[in-house]
Amino acid sequence: MRTDLDTLATFRAHGTGPVSDALDLAGINGGLVELARVSGAGTVVGPAFTVSFEPVEPGTNAPAADFIDDVPEGAVVVIANGGRVDCTVWGDILAGVAVSRGVAGTVIDGACRDVDDIRALGYSLWSRGCFMKSGKNRARFVAAQVPINVSGALVHPGDLVCADGAGALVVPVATAERAAEDVLRIAEMEAAVRADLDQCVPLRTARARRGYNLAGLRR
Repeated sequence: MRTDLDTLATFRAHGTGPVSDALDLAGINGGLVELARVSGAGTVVGPAFTVSFEPVEPGTNAPAADFIDDVPEGAVVVIANGGRVDCTVWGDILAGVAVSRGVAGTVIDGACRDVDDIRALGYSLWSRGCFMKSGKNRARFVAAQVPINVSGALVHPGDLVCADGAGALVVPVATAERAAEDVLRIAEMEAAVRADLDQCVPLRTARARRGYNLAGLRR
């Protein structure tokens, strides 16, 4: 299923806060817990290109993975490595190729390295941690474009990733259009509250007037 460009633009314009609120309305847990921004700036939105790794026994041959050549422009690479922070599955070489291919960003349930070089590229990256040890012969590539578990959330290929300075979340593609409608409604309500505050209206009055606490209920 393709995501409407207006939906992408709506998520990009409003960021993870309103998108998270919209997911709450649908009863969806899309937040990727404990993954924080490492590099880049602004809000990144794009379809998930999923990648799965698994641990290997010491002494096992597990070469570096070359999945980056298959990632389409505008996608967000989402990597499941079981939350491991003792070895990395992303570094500056992968980031450099990603930039050249127009990849939107990378989200890792695990660790990255070469952080200074990745920041110099301006590439957007979220991970559970940073560490210098290579994943070669420690983590083995399993598959790409399969359902994966990232920080307790199920991510399917093509699900919509939205990430900014507050973290990263994933929106199931089947619910993305409805979520975008809720984002616009939530953003409109919050803008009205801020306009009231600019007129020195007390916060409790502005929230009551604009239905702030009713925004958690679908209309």
